[in-house]
Amino acid sequence: MSDTLKRINKFLSEVGYCSRREADKLIEAGRVTINGIVPEKGTKIAPNDVVHVDGNLIENTKKNFVYLAFNKPVGIVCTTDTSVEKDNIIDYINYPKRIFPIGRLDKPSEGLILLTDDGDIVNKILRADNNHGKEYIVTVDKPISQTFINRMSGGIFIEELGKTTKKCVVKKINSRTFSIVLTQGLNRQIRRMCSYLNYEVETLKRIRIMNIKLDIPIGEYRELRPEELDELNRLISTSTKAYTPSTNTKKQ
Repeated sequence: MSDTLKRINKFLSEVGYCSRREADKLIEAGRVTINGIVPEKGTKIAPNDVVHVDGNLIENTKKNFVYLAFNKPVGIVCTTDTSVEKDNIIDYINYPKRIFPIGRLDKPSEGLILLTDDGDIVNKILRADNNHGKEYIVTVDKPISQTFINRMSGGIFIEELGKTTKKCVVKKINSRTFSIVLTQGLNRQIRRMCSYLNYEVETLKRIRIMNIKLDIPIGEYRELRPEELDELNRLISTSTKAYTPSTNTKKQ
């Protein structure tokens, strides 16, 4: 019997309703019921249990998952809560099926973000210790020194988070612009790193997530190509599915 049980957040993820993290939020808010009863986080369900979210029946009818690459403009918020944020990513894209973003880019940032209805792939990509590289182009408010490049590359202690950033690849592009490849998921990491060195970020654009490169105009989206999806699945094939909710979710 235990082999047929699964956690409620995993069920909502697998059917493509939302990510496990978002499922935990729904459960905490009392918006999920199992057989008419509001469950606790971590509750397991059996195949014959009846699950509702906001009174709507949730069934496992998934056939084909959706995988999108989107060039997020500045000013769009990466949230699935369309009742709270006016300029949210879901209303902006207006995709005909329910999808959710993989990770985040904060409101002042732009560039590549992936969206899907495949909860498991969300969990694998978001898990920080899977070391999946994401590349950014950043412009700051004053000329970049070699000391700045060295310090950014070597790791910086972020006092607000009580963590030191992992070593990363940083390359100078011109006097005030650099590229950086992160494999870590700290909240507003690049902005905090620059601030520590007394630089202010003026523009921040994500141009790559693992093997997926930004190649579409701002404000537009496309489906992932079969070869991109195959390579993406190969890269995350050894990733742990479980995702532990954290206040340090990447939001650059």
